[in-house]
Amino acid sequence: MSIYDKKLKEYPWSKATAQMTDLLSMMKKYQGSVRFPLHPAYDAKLLESFGPGMKVPYIFTSVDDEITAYERSAWIGTVLMNSPIYDVIGPDAAKFLSSVCINDFTKQKLDGIRHAVICNEKGQILDDGVVFRLAEDHFRTYWLNPPLDYLMQTTDMDVKGVDMSGKEYFIQIDGVKSLEILEDAFQQDLHDIQFAKTRMLKVGNKDVRILRLGMSGTLAYEIHGPMKDFREIYGKVWESGKKFDARRMSFTTYSVYNHTEGGFPNINMHYAMPWLSSGEGLKDYLLKRPMLGMFNLPDMPLYGSVGNDLETRYATPYDVGWGFLVNYNHDFPGKEALKKYSENVRRTPVTLEWNPEDVGKVIANNLTPGAQLTDDISKSSDMDSVKALLEGYSYHHDWVLKDGEKVGVSAGRIISYTHNSMISLGFIRPDLAVEGNKLTVLWGTPGNTQFEVRATIKQYPYNSDRITSNKEFDVNTIPKRF
Repeated sequence: MSIYDKKLKEYPWSKATAQMTDLLSMMKKYQGSVRFPLHPAYDAKLLESFGPGMKVPYIFTSVDDEITAYERSAWIGTVLMNSPIYDVIGPDAAKFLSSVCINDFTKQKLDGIRHAVICNEKGQILDDGVVFRLAEDHFRTYWLNPPLDYLMQTTDMDVKGVDMSGKEYFIQIDGVKSLEILEDAFQQDLHDIQFAKTRMLKVGNKDVRILRLGMSGTLAYEIHGPMKDFREIYGKVWESGKKFDARRMSFTTYSVYNHTEGGFPNINMHYAMPWLSSGEGLKDYLLKRPMLGMFNLPDMPLYGSVGNDLETRYATPYDVGWGFLVNYNHDFPGKEALKKYSENVRRTPVTLEWNPEDVGKVIANNLTPGAQLTDDISKSSDMDSVKALLEGYSYHHDWVLKDGEKVGVSAGRIISYTHNSMISLGFIRPDLAVEGNKLTVLWGTPGNTQFEVRATIKQYPYNSDRITSNKEFDVNTIPKRF
């Protein structure tokens, strides 16, 4: 009996059934807002089910058409409507968040955000996401659950947590025309919103929150509000988007392309999360809530030449380039481990551009009768959500070599349609992280034929040679209409 089968037998299914019933009730309550067979946000070629009553657009046009839209106009996406949203409320709200994250929240302003990171005692990332401060004692978090709720249940501070998942819409718009589209949709001037800042506005009688942030790397925004308003707000944005030749962004396109090309390492894509190996408390919490642990099941499939080495697939904030977020002015899980690690950082992120001739040899091997097959490198990315639904969420990591020595890992392989190349993010020894350096990716899960694919370190982020970053984008170059 596998570990997975054993754990399945141990699951308290009565509680799981109760959770499913609660979820179905919630979805029924909000389905008038989130399920529109003919609504433009869901009028896709294929819909994918993320849960009972929860559909996401799998593909609208094609990956290359959708992903490249940010360069010429913008893409508009609702993929993150499935975000875990969790409010932290109470006199000790800032103190609590600071106690569980590497960040300090005590001085966060109401119009600002934090890129928050929760680590385990080893300093490995358990989760990362964005935090808004809605009031002095009220924070809203995205993607910090389920670890955040577990930590909430173990604290004695004057604070409470409220699960807001499914109660707020989340629209992203990324691209050089994104500001023009939003201003046309809402008929008001939004030039004053600075990078990583939020602003509340009225659209008719609807309260809307705008955040200047995005995953494409260039000018981009997020739109937030009550789920009941989604249909009207999205309709306005999409009608204006069509005027500027924007595209709708699907799940299969959003999943990894933005993050690899834009230089944003992401949970579940570029590194795994040690939820089940970070203490019995969190492990027991998750095993009693099987629906929350879909990304970290005991027997999750592991692909790539790294094989079954899970520890290698985990990452610290320093490994992914977020060392600047670690604030040592307070206590938090993993503080001592990160202090020690910061003295000898073993990895740093780079862009790896793969040699096309070597890639061709791998493809040719899998098309040769009688050859021992290897992992499919012809796919446009290593993220396969349909396969994940069938066999569980999988992680693909390959060893990066220098003169035959293992010097790091590669993850998030994609075809970059903006550059007509194959790339991935490499997390490698800092002394080797020099643009132009030649390395090798060892392609192929152990047991399959393995190939050495030459790779060159390129600019990071990879699309920085073609765009102006959101932080540096001067919106005053865009004429004001209002």
